[in-house]
Amino acid sequence: MDKKLLDILACPSCKSSLKYLKEEQELVCVPCKLAYAVRDDIPIMLIDEARTISADEADELR
Repeated sequence: MDKKLLDILACPSCKSSLKYLKEEQELVCVPCKLAYAVRDDIPIMLIDEARTISADEADELR
């Protein structure tokens, strides 16, 4: 994932910055507890398609 792209991407729900999890191929918004998939280096920034992460997962990323 391109660093410049990561710098400008924000959560579509709350506009917070995102954390990129390379192994999982996901962009995670910790405040919303949502994980957005990255497919073929393209972030899928649709709230309806995001995976909800657990409170424990969110705490690990803080």
